[in-house]
This record gives sequence, structure tokens and C-alpha cells, in this order.
Amino acid sequence: VKTPDVHDPSFWQGQPDDELRDLRRTCPVAHHQSEGFWVVARHEDIAQISKDPATYSSAKGVLIGDRKRQVAAADSILYIDPPRHVTQRRIVNRAFTVRRVAELAPVIERIASDVLDAIDPGTPVDAVDAISAPVPLLVIAHMLGVPGEDLPAFRAWSDAIAVAATDPTDPRAIAAADFFVYFNERLDARTAEPKDDLLSAVVADSELTRAEQLGFCMTLLVAGNETTRTLISGGLAALADHPEQRAKLAADESLIPAAVEEMLRWVTPIVAMSRTTTSPVEIGGQHVDAGSYLVMLYAAANRDETVFGADAHEFDVARSPNPHLSFGIGEHFCLGAQLARLEARIVFTEILRRWPDYVVCEGRLMGASTLLRETVKLPILFRPNE
Repeated sequence: VKTPDVHDPSFWQGQPDDELRDLRRTCPVAHHQSEGFWVVARHEDIAQISKDPATYSSAKGVLIGDRKRQVAAADSILYIDPPRHVTQRRIVNRAFTVRRVAELAPVIERIASDVLDAIDPGTPVDAVDAISAPVPLLVIAHMLGVPGEDLPAFRAWSDAIAVAATDPTDPRAIAAADFFVYFNERLDARTAEPKDDLLSAVVADSELTRAEQLGFCMTLLVAGNETTRTLISGGLAALADHPEQRAKLAADESLIPAAVEEMLRWVTPIVAMSRTTTSPVEIGGQHVDAGSYLVMLYAAANRDETVFGADAHEFDVARSPNPHLSFGIGEHFCLGAQLARLEARIVFTEILRRWPDYVVCEGRLMGASTLLRETVKLPILFRPNE
């Protein structure tokens, strides 16, 4: 089996599930000859890698493109190994305790309601711009204390950072520099005059350097905004493509939590992450040298028949258990997992209460990215609930 060109953004713009299935079944740990990295496609092997940061390091890159460039985000928690990672994660995790996330529920409900109130059912609307983008953006802006007048720039920076992760030469990536200037000033302001928000909590801890504080803000913006946007867009599309599952969900709201987990599995917002071996290893029966770059294909692992059964390629809103890897696993398990789940549960509950019947119109467009399985445009006609 030819190793797929997972480093090519256009690979993810199509429907690569068949290629990933063939790779997973016949050569689950494969070397890409021309690019020099390894791809890992099985759930079991990715879990093994993720749970052993001493052997599989994040310090030399976690994105597919990092292998060819100097890692510019080394102060981000994503690129830090234990023991420093443990210290930094303990600090920033204070913002994502069960209690703090639960306290955000009324805020998210208000945001979701306001966003959906602006939609005119019966008139096609781009659900990405109308729903998927504004909800998580407004939530993260609330957490970071970003004023309303700065929201357009806030979204532009988020998009720019996501673009830079795939292609730092893209002209749109230049705007990412403005993000650091803006938040450096905001952190200075919170240092001088603390408020009851996340930025004040970040600067209050003297263990974090300013570079690490900015790295956390960057990670939160992209991980808490772009990925949740991708989840909501992909979930809307999945329910449109499987109307019988949507009807089942609309008839029984108790299935919403399980449905969100299935959307996470089905969409796999982050398609892959990478690690570098610190010593020679054997993974999936394959010898791999020290210093090798491993690309963990979450999108392949989330269809693994040995984990999800013979129906792994079916969308089932009642699937249980559902041990997907969309939030990662191990030391770098997503800090914002509970927040993303809460946002998605609230959004889909509200949408299905209002408009249990809808269709995707012509013009759906997937993005080309080695980071996000993003939907760029999703024209939807929500039918009025009679």
C-alpha cells in the first residue's frame, strides 16, 4: 500500500477514509519514503505513543509541518514534555476545572440562543459563518475578556494561526503576529489591574514566563475556537447526511451527549498530531530508529474496526462505548475537552429544538489543511418547526 500523502493539505480536503482504512489494515506503521516521516494508523499504537512522552517527545514538533521548520511555538504547552509540561498544565488547568466549566453553561446558552435567534428559518444560511464560527469564538472571547469591538480581529487572528500551522508562508499567516502584540498588551493591563477573567489568572502565576503566557493564549484561541467550530460544522453535516440519526436524536434529547461523542469520532476535528522518538522503538511490530518523526493519524484511529467494531464506518448517535482519540490521550489530553463537549451539547440541543428538520444545500466546501478537518462553507436550509 502506498503511504498516503498526509502532508498534502489537499489529501484531507477529499474523502480519505478508504485510503486510511487500507493503510490501517495492511501497513499500520508505514514510512513515507519521499518525506521521511512515519505514519501510525491504528488506535492501539497511537495510544501507546501518546502515553509515553519519555520515548515519544513533543519538543521537536507536534504538527505534520513542524518536521521541516524550526518550531516557532516552543513556548506553547503543546510542545513541552514532562516535567515542565506537568507544571505548566497544572497551572492552566485551573481554568478548566469541572466547576469552572459548569459555571460557563449559562453564558454558552445565552450566546447560542442569541446566535440562533439571528437565523431566518426557510432562508438558506452558511452555517459556518452563522453558527459554528461565532459560538466558540464568543465563548473564548468571554473567557479571555476580549471586548466586542475586537471580535473581528480576534477571529482573523485565530484563522491566521491555524493557517500558519499548515503553511507559514501563506500570506494570511502574517496576521498572526498582531495577535501576540495585542495579547502582550492585554497581559500587561491585567498585571497592572487584575480582573475576574482567565488572563488575570494566567498572569497571577509567576511560574509562567511571558512567552509561555502568550503561548497559552494562542493555544486556547486555536484549540478552543477552531476545533469546536470544526466539530459543530461537521456535526451539522453528519446529521444532515444521516437524517434517520437526526430524527432519532431530535426525538430523544438524552442521546445528545452520546451524539456529541460520535460527532467527535466521525469528524475528528484534529486529523493528526506528531511525536519524535528519543530512542529506537518497536511500534506495531515495526522497528523505528531514534530521532524519527511519527505522524499519529487520529482520523484513521477513529475508524479502527478492532476498537469500534464492524460498524466503525457508520454514524451512530447512540454509539457506546466510544473511546475516540479526538481529544488525544495521555499527558497531552485536550485541556478544553469538557468545554468543547458542553458547547456542542448546548448548540445541538437548541438547534434540534428549533429546527429538527434541515438540509444541506449546494455549495458545501471542505478546507485544505493538515491540522483541521474543517468545513469552510456549509449552506443549510433550516425548515421552520411547525
